[in-house]
Amino acid sequence: MPKEKTTPIHDWNTLGMRGTASEGYACKDVFVPEEFSGTREDPSLRRDTGPLYAFTMQGLYAVGVSAVALGIARAMLDAFIELALEKAPRNLGRLADSPVVQSDVARREAAIGSARAFLVEILKEVWEGADDVEPIGSAQRARVRLGCTQAIHVAEKTADWVYKAAGTSAIFLGTPFERRFRDIHTLSQQIQSREAHFEAVGRVMLNGDPDGTFM
Repeated sequence: MPKEKTTPIHDWNTLGMRGTASEGYACKDVFVPEEFSGTREDPSLRRDTGPLYAFTMQGLYAVGVSAVALGIARAMLDAFIELALEKAPRNLGRLADSPVVQSDVARREAAIGSARAFLVEILKEVWEGADDVEPIGSAQRARVRLGCTQAIHVAEKTADWVYKAAGTSAIFLGTPFERRFRDIHTLSQQIQSREAHFEAVGRVMLNGDPDGTFM
C-alpha cells in the first residue's frame, strides 16, 4: 500500500464554532503543476469572470462570517423573546411585562436589523457596480469591510445582552443560549471582527488607499 501523502492536523479544539472543523493538513512529496496553482489573495489571478469573482477573497470571507454572526444574534434574540413570555424571575413579574426588558428588546431588534440592512445595501451596490473583469476598487472593498465588521460587532453586543438578560436560563448545556454564546465569542476573536478595521476603513475614506488595503 502506498504511504499517505496528506496528513490531517487535528488542531481545532475551540471554545465555540466546533462544527466548522477548521482543522489543518500537511502534504508531503506532492507536486502541483503551475497551471493548477495560484494565490487566493490576488483577485487578478482568478480564473472566472463575473460580479462574484470581482470581490476579493478576504471580502467574501468577511461576508460569510458576518452572516453567521447575524444569524447567531437573530436566533438568540428570538429565543429570548420566547423565554420572556414565560419566565418570571423570583420576586419579579414576567420578563415580557417589564418596561426595561421591552425597551431593550426593541433596541436590540433595531440594532441587528439596521446592521443587516446596512450590509445588504452595501453588497447590492457593490454587486451592481462590479465589473465582469476588473476586481472591485479600494473604496468598494472598504465599504464591504465596514459593513461586515459593523454587523459582527452589533451581533456580539446583541448576544451579550441576551445572555445576561436570560439569567440562569442561559447557563445550562442544551439551552438555546449557551452554545450560541460560545459560538459568537469564538467568531468575534477572528480577524474579520478586528476593531482595527474601523481605523483602516476611515483611513481609506479620508486618504485613499495607496497600500492596497483589504485586497
